[in-house]
Amino acid sequence: MSTAMYPQENIHNFIPKQELKVDKPPRYISKFRSTVVQEKKLNKDARKTMGPVKVEEPSPKKYLRKHSREPTLCSKVSGNTCTLKKPEVPKRMDNPRMGIHPKKDFVKTNAMENIMAVPRKPQPIYADTKRGHKQPLENSGLVPKYIKKKDYGETPEYLLQRKEEVRKAQEANDNYDKERMKQEILKQLSEEERQTTLESLKKNWGDLHHQYQGLSVVTDTTPKKHHKERLELAMKQLEDDIGLIGRCKTIYIADN
Repeated sequence: MSTAMYPQENIHNFIPKQELKVDKPPRYISKFRSTVVQEKKLNKDARKTMGPVKVEEPSPKKYLRKHSREPTLCSKVSGNTCTLKKPEVPKRMDNPRMGIHPKKDFVKTNAMENIMAVPRKPQPIYADTKRGHKQPLENSGLVPKYIKKKDYGETPEYLLQRKEEVRKAQEANDNYDKERMKQEILKQLSEEERQTTLESLKKNWGDLHHQYQGLSVVTDTTPKKHHKERLELAMKQLEDDIGLIGRCKTIYIADN
């Protein structure tokens, strides 16, 4: 607080203030301190210089002589030259030795090989991005390699097998129908009878439709609703029968 508001001679200053003591935790001391100090004292004076303490002193007799590191030529032994010496250059008037092939002329050989070589065909590629990233064309699916197969254009084996199964099933069904016709003595309708039946069904449907058109618009009673529903069911059944007889050209009926 400022002295302007609370001068030194104030009654609150006569009360002694108690000092707050903060207890600090003890300093951390490693349990390996004594071991580290002991190891440091043991290795302190082990090496005071670079390298080992005892070094072999150089001998004055082993000094570097002049031209001692230069390569030396083969020395002559009993008047003969060194075996590494190259043969003499033949003279201009000397005849070449027969049976010795000259060295290969690599320049001429390479030139003839390049002239006679067949030019390599470039690998077909395609660019798949606008930056020109190239990929092999064969992996893109654009190469018509399937039409080059030996069995291209032939019917697959599984389709032939399926066709044979369908044929056998149809044949079995026909045999079953024939056996059933023999057992139940079914009668096949002729084309005239089928047309007559079809016309009769259409006439009946027309009569029901005429009755249906004559119904009252408002079906407020239960008998009216039932009568309307019966007409609709009968007309629906006649429509199904007309469609069945119109689609099927061969119809069998039992005598009984």
